[in-house]
Amino acid sequence: MRRRPDTLETLSIALELLRRIPRGRKISAAELHTQLSDAGLARDIRTIQRQLEMLTRKFDIERDERTSPYGYRWKELAKGMTLPSLTEQESLLLTLAEQHLNNLLPANLMKSMSSFFAQARSNIGPHTNAKREREWLAKVRVVSETQPLLPPKIRPGVFDEVSNALYANRWLALDYRNASGKDTQTEVMPLGLAQQGPRLYLVCRFPGYDNERSLALHRITSARGTSRSFDRPKEFDLRKYDDDGRFGFGEGERIRLTFRITKAAGRHLLESPLSTDQQVVELEDQFEISATVVDTERLQWWLRGFGEHVTQVSAVRKVLCGKS
Repeated sequence: MRRRPDTLETLSIALELLRRIPRGRKISAAELHTQLSDAGLARDIRTIQRQLEMLTRKFDIERDERTSPYGYRWKELAKGMTLPSLTEQESLLLTLAEQHLNNLLPANLMKSMSSFFAQARSNIGPHTNAKREREWLAKVRVVSETQPLLPPKIRPGVFDEVSNALYANRWLALDYRNASGKDTQTEVMPLGLAQQGPRLYLVCRFPGYDNERSLALHRITSARGTSRSFDRPKEFDLRKYDDDGRFGFGEGERIRLTFRITKAAGRHLLESPLSTDQQVVELEDQFEISATVVDTERLQWWLRGFGEHVTQVSAVRKVLCGKS
């Protein structure tokens, strides 16, 4: 009765290894061992080595024994498995995902996917017939609305520890240096990760508190995921946290904002409104804009950025459910 689970487990690991062995380059048993561990399939290195020895006998997989550690890859012209392989379109999607989601996926998941990303890049490389997919990468770009800035340096290992603790719902021990240079040692409950321009922020709770704070990852001097897990607070919603203006240095207070702006400076607000209830009154050489928005420091910076083009600014606190 115990043989069946063992057989299924062996087959599962073999399939995962076959999927991750690349073409056109070699991968070591240690690298495959790390990928499987990062994907939640932790097995000892000897098990992986034995599986690879068996696979080289059964499939068109070659083992390079000229140097240690040995490298494995599919042989040239090998058909490989009769499992679905990445299409050119899927390869394009994965390549774009690798470029733009690198800081929004847990580090262990990115590492476990490294062979798939490599396969995707290879599938649309210059030696393939995927000309249109390859050209597409040069046809699209995410551009900044503000003056481009280089991302601040994040200390080695910090993103890995933070993202993995966030992924696993585990408490995170960290050393943090705030903007004033004050150092703090604490544990936090990681709840969300946000990218704002070139910066990354960890949304978290401190022990004994039920409100959230945002910590800049580049100000974390060291981080270590603990073995202590937590139940993610059901009332926390990262989208609402953002909608409440928390990343814009606000406290979630909504106001009815009214201002006048010259037509030359404000015409874009007719195309991209400030809110769904925005109202516009056209004057001789100005627009009068009214909209319900979250009151934040970022809003004040935005208004001041127009200089003399914006006048007669007023704000009334929004009444909710008949209460002030």
